[in-house]
Amino acid sequence: MLLDSYGYVSTSLDNSLLIHADCMDWMLSAPAETFHAIVTDPPYGLKEFDFEQLEKKSNKKGGIWRIPPAFDGHERSALPRFTALSTKEIGDLKGFFAQWSQLIFRVLKPGGHVFVASNSFLSQSVFNAIASSGLEFRGELIRLVRTLRGGDRPKNAETEFSDVSTLPRGCFEPWGIFRKPLPKKMTVSECLRVHQTGGLRRAMNGNPLNDVIQSTRTSKEERTIADHPSLKPQQFLRQIVYSALPLGEGVILDPFAGSGSTVAAAEAIGYNAIGIERYTPYYQMAIHAIPQLASLTPTTTTTALQRTLWDE
Repeated sequence: MLLDSYGYVSTSLDNSLLIHADCMDWMLSAPAETFHAIVTDPPYGLKEFDFEQLEKKSNKKGGIWRIPPAFDGHERSALPRFTALSTKEIGDLKGFFAQWSQLIFRVLKPGGHVFVASNSFLSQSVFNAIASSGLEFRGELIRLVRTLRGGDRPKNAETEFSDVSTLPRGCFEPWGIFRKPLPKKMTVSECLRVHQTGGLRRAMNGNPLNDVIQSTRTSKEERTIADHPSLKPQQFLRQIVYSALPLGEGVILDPFAGSGSTVAAAEAIGYNAIGIERYTPYYQMAIHAIPQLASLTPTTTTTALQRTLWDE
């Protein structure tokens, strides 16, 4: 399929296209029912990817980005303060995703699937807002990973309340799974024949995609390539991207491309993809990071995953 930027600044890759644009504006200009699937990790706190907040993060000057202390010997990356969102901000969050999902509904082919990363604090609000567009909620995929979020003692009273944690330590990341409804009276098999959508592709060994996937944190090698605060590991992303196109045909869209890890996963398995990124430094980062990430060969074993998850 010919990939088109629809007039925006873009960079062509082997099988994909990276576009410098605001995804809301871009999806208004794109033709309806263009994409076969969407895989994305959105800025579900809204404020954390405002340009002003990103500058504060880079300069380590606070804002919504918290620079956490070491935990159990691990140096933790900056984390957005999702638990500090006010009632109004959560309402704004719902409004944003309700509007965004309407545009997703517009550009997605009937039967196309949507995979949306979230977190345990906000997933209920985000997923309900997305479903308000008419997309069918098809369940959740759980990425088992020690996120190092939570588990902290009360701030400024760590010694006084040494046996207390303010939140459980995070060990999973929820991904919402949605599907655009099939045309009336159309079966999944008919949708597959007409639109190449409707189901999920089984793994190469013939097994279906599981709704729980063990995962490590993103490797140092990948973070060296792409220094993005929400970078997901290729070992995990490639499994989702592979399953998103049931026949291995079509185009995947990532409206919040960041450093390009979803597009890189698509490139690695020979899929077509379009990534949209509005923040210039991340767009420029992705141009160089995507080919490097796509060329990696993840070698993580199940035993290593289990050790990372539970033995630390």
